[in-house]
Amino acid sequence: MNYTVLVTGSAYGTQNASTAFLFCQSLIKMSHTLNSVFFYCDGVLNANSLNKPASDEFNLLSAWQELSQKNKVKLYVCVSAALRRGIIEDQKTSNIKIKKGNFSSFFESSGLLELAHSIKISDRIIQF
Repeated sequence: MNYTVLVTGSAYGTQNASTAFLFCQSLIKMSHTLNSVFFYCDGVLNANSLNKPASDEFNLLSAWQELSQKNKVKLYVCVSAALRRGIIEDQKTSNIKIKKGNFSSFFESSGLLELAHSIKISDRIIQF
């Protein structure tokens, strides 16, 4: 089966994102197709490169990165929801000055159109 996973919970403070991650791992182990993971609402906080968990805690940001790289899973972040929550990409101004953002590089910014496309080509959408 083809799946799209929608994550609306933040990386820390709720179990939504970590449960979504474990679900994605299980899908891949069971040979299902994971079309993409879309981060929306507070889920966009998963893309904050400033998240630094304690050394004895699970690093969800690194786990998403590894899942994406090993399994070629697209990780989409709603750009509007991200901006509302202070997650910004690197920016160039007219003076060629670069402002360093806190948007993790292995996530891709997108809009709800990408979510709609992922839903269209999937058999199931699961929200966490």
